[in-house]
Amino acid sequence: MLLKESSLELLRGQKNLLAFSAGVDSSALFFLLRDAAIDFDIAIVDYSIREQSIQELAYAQELSHIYKLSCFIHTAGEITSNFEANAREIRYTFFDTLIKKYSYDNLITAHHLGDRFEWMLMQFCKGAGCVELAGMKEIEIRDNYTLVRPLLHIDKAELLEYLSLNQIQYFEDATNLNEDIKRNEFRHKHTQPLLKRFLSGIKKSFTYIDEDRDDLIKDVTVEKIGELAYFKSTQNRRTDIFTIDKYLKKNSYMPSSSERELLKNKTVLSLGRRYLVNQQHGFVFILPCVGEELTMPKEFKEECRVLKIEPKLRSFLYKNPDAFKQVKELLASI
Repeated sequence: MLLKESSLELLRGQKNLLAFSAGVDSSALFFLLRDAAIDFDIAIVDYSIREQSIQELAYAQELSHIYKLSCFIHTAGEITSNFEANAREIRYTFFDTLIKKYSYDNLITAHHLGDRFEWMLMQFCKGAGCVELAGMKEIEIRDNYTLVRPLLHIDKAELLEYLSLNQIQYFEDATNLNEDIKRNEFRHKHTQPLLKRFLSGIKKSFTYIDEDRDDLIKDVTVEKIGELAYFKSTQNRRTDIFTIDKYLKKNSYMPSSSERELLKNKTVLSLGRRYLVNQQHGFVFILPCVGEELTMPKEFKEECRVLKIEPKLRSFLYKNPDAFKQVKELLASI
């Protein structure tokens, strides 16, 4: 059995959704889960950029018919820039919608050891600390569901061997061979050769990293009042930024490396015109950006001035009285 009991135990008897693409990784995971008698439905996104996607969708529908499970399909609109980041946002927004609508407990993805190692090496080359290098977790609790990555300890070569031995069909994405794409170039020139030579040692290193993770990364509880998220600062800027980053990713926003760098020195920062982050008074506040400037009564503005509430937060707080009440209570406690 390739899958760990820790993942299987969590998935048994639960309502599970598998992120499916018909590629090597998700096809192997589909049948590994079947072998372990785990029930699940599948969700697949069609980006309409390859002719082969028609066959991949047909394969997903065929599997759902054979094994009597639900198959959800989303056809994405045209992506004109930053394909990888925008495709990810479309994908996870689709999954989030399904999870809420059909009350799934777990989202299962087919990230494997190569993906984790590739992420770690790329972050290391860009400049990163232990927190960032620890990377993906096998089991990650999110707001409405649990994200489970059962293949995180398995190399792609092992998945290919499993597919071959069991004569399981899968599709190869030809774009993965295009080395004009930075991630593909990195994978072919660095990640795969290292995994081929040092697989055992790399697996062992990630085992040690996972054991040390709790000492490296402190879990911080993020509270919410409507669309306002907040937590008490740990007084460790790197831990605070990691918590901000984790929360935003849960909400389908991927902060760039430059944005994470700016968070180290700025008390207030707008991210992608979508979120506003304020680090002040011993608290961290994360809230949606309010597009228009509101006309606010003098009494409200004076109350904000006395409490030293960041001006860029005030329009949101004026529109959201419950959030304003909570912020006042928090600031009154310091």
